Amino acid sequence: MSHAVIDVNDLGVIYRTGFRRKRVPAVRGASFDVRRGEIFGFIGPNGAGKTTTMRVLMGLIRATSGSCTIFGQPIPSRDARRRLGFLPESPYFYDYLDVRELIDLTGRLFGLDRQARARRADELIALVGLEHALDKPMRKYSKGMLQRAGIAQALVNDPELVVFDEPMSGLDPIGRKEVRDVILSLRDRGKTVFFSTHILPDVEMVCDRVAFIVNGEVRGVGSLAEVAGASVLGTDLAFRIAGELTDEALAKLEARAVSARRRDRDVFVSLHADTDVDDVLALARELGLSVVSVATRHHTLEDVFLETAAEGESPEGATS
Repeated sequence: MSHAVIDVNDLGVIYRTGFRRKRVPAVRGASFDVRRGEIFGFIGPNGAGKTTTMRVLMGLIRATSGSCTIFGQPIPSRDARRRLGFLPESPYFYDYLDVRELIDLTGRLFGLDRQARARRADELIALVGLEHALDKPMRKYSKGMLQRAGIAQALVNDPELVVFDEPMSGLDPIGRKEVRDVILSLRDRGKTVFFSTHILPDVEMVCDRVAFIVNGEVRGVGSLAEVAGASVLGTDLAFRIAGELTDEALAKLEARAVSARRRDRDVFVSLHADTDVDDVLALARELGLSVVSVATRHHTLEDVFLETAAEGESPEGATS
């Protein structure tokens, strides 16, 4: 039995735009899978094809070529829809509903009875931290509060799979942390989470695996270590100045480093990967510096993102 909750094979989507109905490829031969019980990040710059791919998976638009399945069932599937929850990018909710009324409405659409809807409303409002806003209509909600309300409505049917399109976009650091905590709690409860984003620190904190999409093409799929690679780019050193450090002494460090900078009583040094770290540490001790930290510098997700995006730049571009 396959462990893939979502399976995308050679997906292609072409839009026709303008008076001449020009063909614009939005997704080009994308393939990846999302496995049961994992948090999967779908990463790419704005306009890369993330939202288009998600709309195909949700049955909102048709694919031009390729195939997609959710829970092993071809899209669209009514049974699959009952087992998933979805939060679109920039969702619109009725302005004069409060969060409890929104959850109640969504529960009715899923066929939940009155008692089940009331119970789910209490659970989800506590989960997303909106107890303080029970009496407020959603037209008075901040961006972060609307995102949390959107997450609550996406979970009303206790789905096995949750799909979020840019759930942290436009949120402040506190709001992003709250959304990350919800995503992690869903995995802890055995749910599968598939979300798109271009905010890389959030991806590094929560994702088990990722896929890069650039200009409509999936360029890499795997764990963070597999995608970013394990190569060492260099070493970063931090020292504390015990006595005095002259400009001449600092220049000796700079001569052996990529960079060396002083800030108050601290000195920060970056070395190339092939630099002898022991040699630099010995020099630092001669100069009267005490070691605070030594850390290797690896290829990061941001490095891969920028390199992949640069390779995929095209005057045609892709749509979101």
